Amino acid sequence: MTRIPHYKDVILTSFECDYCGNKNTGFQLGQVQEQGVRYELYLENEDDLSRQVVRSGHATVSVPEVQLEIPGNTDKGEVTTVEGILRRTIEELNQDQSARRMEQREVADQIDDFIDKILGLLTLNEAFTLIVDDPSGNSFVENPLAPHVDPQLKKKVYKRTPEQNTQLGLSEDDVVEKKLDSVSEEIEKKDTSKDEELTKKKDKEDAENIKDEVLVFSTLCDRCSVPTKTNMKIVKIPYFKEVIIMAMHCESCGHRTNEVKSGTGVSDLGKRITLKITDPTDLARDVLKSETCELSIPELDFCVGGGLIGGKFTTLEGLLMNIREDLDSNPFLMGDSIEKNRKVIVDKLLDDLEMVIKGNLMVTFIMDDPAGNSYLQNVYAPDDDPEMTIEEYERTFEQNEELGLNDMKTENYTDDSTCNDISELS
Repeated sequence: MTRIPHYKDVILTSFECDYCGNKNTGFQLGQVQEQGVRYELYLENEDDLSRQVVRSGHATVSVPEVQLEIPGNTDKGEVTTVEGILRRTIEELNQDQSARRMEQREVADQIDDFIDKILGLLTLNEAFTLIVDDPSGNSFVENPLAPHVDPQLKKKVYKRTPEQNTQLGLSEDDVVEKKLDSVSEEIEKKDTSKDEELTKKKDKEDAENIKDEVLVFSTLCDRCSVPTKTNMKIVKIPYFKEVIIMAMHCESCGHRTNEVKSGTGVSDLGKRITLKITDPTDLARDVLKSETCELSIPELDFCVGGGLIGGKFTTLEGLLMNIREDLDSNPFLMGDSIEKNRKVIVDKLLDDLEMVIKGNLMVTFIMDDPAGNSYLQNVYAPDDDPEMTIEEYERTFEQNEELGLNDMKTENYTDDSTCNDISELS
């Protein structure tokens, strides 16, 4: 079991045959993520070839410059480098080339020419782009500048198509069953209006009771896969909105997790919260960080995306400690193979974060959430906080795309054919 920060826990496997010399490496993942992910890496120098790549079995890898495409669902996942992907491709293309030269000389020559193009990529005579597109959301490309933004690396999350869900084995709701349910609801409304009023009243009472209860459901531990329980509670944050807090504690391995989800969906506007930390007591402020929220500290030239630690409901001090621990345990940043100049930069960042946590360094803390579902406590509420500003803004097209809003249709979404089918059923 290996933890890859900015990513997740994976099980690494390695196999080597002493008899024939065959080697094989791979990794195993948990469940499919809520959204797909696409990485675009622009390679300019030899160091870029050493970037770590986590490629799931569903990921498609392509290099547009040489028309290379390695389709998904053809191999198990692997943890490798950019160079490793290209060299493995060359090895697979070289298989059976001797036989091809005897039987299909023209095909063999074409493959040899293609192999030469891939070898040209390894020498980096010209820059090229590597694209990793994974509908399961379980792939990852290293950012050597983390926690800073990498200008050569672009990451995009997207909503899967129904075809991609089918390929991943995810079942879609049956359309006909939905239509029948809709017709049944219409009949019930006409025939049992009185019962419906009683039901609504009971549902309202049940909803109020749910808000006061801690719901418990069974799940599996992320670390050891032993059955355990997750607690869920709906919490109303003053001067904000309702959120759902989920916490899990595995009695078998001691692993703990907590996650926060918005109870009201995506807000109409994005939100940017800026706090000037002027006193150590500011670190005790409550913080709700959604999984779409980007964090930054300009004084430290520090910026991390929403996927670093997921959704959290904690204090500002706790959030900074979680970020520091995540960076300190990152094998890509603090491993044995890290370059000395990079280690110096990361060590300084960790020291600066430690000073902020201890209250010895005053900085500006910025939370930028396109979904508008993050919160930072105003200790002067209901009055304005002189050290904190809250700015609401219109999201860009790219931000709406990442949130899956551009393709979302909430009005007039039933076409004529659907309406006809429902009328026939009724």
